Amino acid sequence: MARLPKVLVTGSSGLIGSMLIRSLASKYQFSGLDRVKEPKAPDVPTLVVDASEGVEAILPAFKSVQAVVHLAADVRQDAPWDSVLPNNIVLTHNVWEACRTSGVKRVVFASSNHAVGMFENDEPYRRIVKGDYVGLDPVKVKKVDHTVPIRPDGDYGTSKAYGEALARYYFEQYGIEAACLRIGTVNPHNSPVKSVRHFSTWCSHRDLAQLVDRCLAAPKLGFDVFYGVSDNKWGFWDISHAEKAVGFKPADSAETYR
Repeated sequence: MARLPKVLVTGSSGLIGSMLIRSLASKYQFSGLDRVKEPKAPDVPTLVVDASEGVEAILPAFKSVQAVVHLAADVRQDAPWDSVLPNNIVLTHNVWEACRTSGVKRVVFASSNHAVGMFENDEPYRRIVKGDYVGLDPVKVKKVDHTVPIRPDGDYGTSKAYGEALARYYFEQYGIEAACLRIGTVNPHNSPVKSVRHFSTWCSHRDLAQLVDRCLAAPKLGFDVFYGVSDNKWGFWDISHAEKAVGFKPADSAETYR
């Protein structure tokens, strides 16, 4: 029986990390890196350390792994700068340095839709996120795709834009392949029912797990940017690029919950 690929998940005790490990356990041999291992976290080998303190402290977690799914961050959109700097910027740099030092050749990075969040100040996106669809045809709405300029909407979004830039640098300089996932709304309820905006931005757990799996399994990845969002009627982020590049075909739609 062939051995499963070894994949390290940073932030492995969090919502998305726990979900991915449980959803893809039959395909990958997971390990974790986390500041705290929550009691209900998946039962995988986990190095518990503050990854923002230095590369040396986290290197043991990167030994003999083929890929890293980097989720660890302060995920609050309004996170203060004194938390964003160590947890989203310094930590992310340490992760890529640990990959370079350890010979890891692929990273799936949890970027965020907030790296381009200012597009929601423009029409028709401003109306769509408020649920004002009058006179709009969802098929004709121009999608925000992977080629648009970075337009972060705060320190959190800026930190994710930094992560994307770092991923590009480490790919071109050191050959570490990277998929930057501009993830939409993922929540514990696994539904879009908390906000009308979520009918555009929701990503189901199984759709995100599929996208991560496609990025891990792709024979060739290079550097790329994909939107982690379900196939929502009023979605305005492009998912066709991910389908062409890695075969991502979301199975869920927010309209199911309308």
